[in-house]
Amino acid sequence: MRRVAVLFLLLLLLPNIRAEGTVQTIDLSLERTIQDTSIGIIAGAKSPDSKDVLLVGEDGFAMLLDANAPDSESRDLLLESNRNTALRSVEWHPRGNTALLAGDSGTAMRFDSSDNSLSMLNGSYLLIGIDLKAVTWRPAGDFAYFGASDGSIWKFAEYYGFEMLNDTKQSQVSDIACHRTYNICFATTLGDGIAVISQDHEVTWLAGTNQETWIGIDCADPTLNECVAFGSNLKTKAIKINLIDASQSQGLETNFLLSENVEGDMSGITRGHDSTTLVFLSPIGILRNNPLENDAYSMAQGSHFTAWDVAIAARSVVFAWEISTNNGYLITDFGHVISFSPLLAEDEAGIMTIIVFAAVAVSVPGVILGLIYMNSPFLQRKYSEIRNRKNPKKNRKG
Repeated sequence: MRRVAVLFLLLLLLPNIRAEGTVQTIDLSLERTIQDTSIGIIAGAKSPDSKDVLLVGEDGFAMLLDANAPDSESRDLLLESNRNTALRSVEWHPRGNTALLAGDSGTAMRFDSSDNSLSMLNGSYLLIGIDLKAVTWRPAGDFAYFGASDGSIWKFAEYYGFEMLNDTKQSQVSDIACHRTYNICFATTLGDGIAVISQDHEVTWLAGTNQETWIGIDCADPTLNECVAFGSNLKTKAIKINLIDASQSQGLETNFLLSENVEGDMSGITRGHDSTTLVFLSPIGILRNNPLENDAYSMAQGSHFTAWDVAIAARSVVFAWEISTNNGYLITDFGHVISFSPLLAEDEAGIMTIIVFAAVAVSVPGVILGLIYMNSPFLQRKYSEIRNRKNPKKNRKG
């Protein structure tokens, strides 16, 4: 009986754990650390077939991980970049057979999955001395765009190399993203606003966007003719795309990402599951923005990481990818591989409470009666006499 009572109390306490975490939707688990010392990982990208993750970082670091089992070292592949400068951005080609890497001092490289090699891009000598901060392919896969710390934006195709676009400005390019269906792209900067790059590689600057510091941009949902820019102080701006004349695209009203209290500010973004955007915070944290529903919510903030692991809470999340909503992996700058999974929802907790009470209501009286019967010779004798009267043939000899 004592064990039953203890189990009953423990089960009743389970739903209360979720009730405290009103702004946390994921549970965290450290799977491994890639190296014993800090790697200085800066960025990552998941392959279009969702099989591989390519990480880049300080001192020319580049590594391939198994996207579905990053907790295992069996498929880790350290790539030889032969560079000692930082690699700051990486993007897979839409067909997934190659990826582009961008970094300091004009580092522009290609990863080839056929032989797992890294090589410098054709014409990259034009970029010597320029620190590259962002790279992306447009959906057709015919051109890529590179953004630099000096504000320049470059288009690239293997058959003719690099060419700098006209009408760029001086502020650092923080991110470049293209619509997932149309060959229209956008570049965010730290001080000059947001630029539109048309199908013909013409650059136009969106009016009223140079008042904010923009961290990144994502065109997460292919069904929407818009992208969302993310800036400091948790600001966001939806950009309505003019498909006929990209230069006439318009930035809508600037909004706050969340109305609730958020710990920290934006430090980066990446694509989430189901056409959403995952937003990284500094100090450590992660939010989700859903452009289709025009909604955002917290997944885990600094206080949740601190309660879970103080050492990891002092690091930064630099990349994340999902297998399904709220189910995936985080990578920190140090090299921690952290899995996350959904916390028990409040409605599920309520259902669990009902199930527990029902199970206890049925089982506890039965256990009590069983214990009384097992410890009462009188009840056992009476039960035996009743059975004998009901089944007289079973008691006859011969």
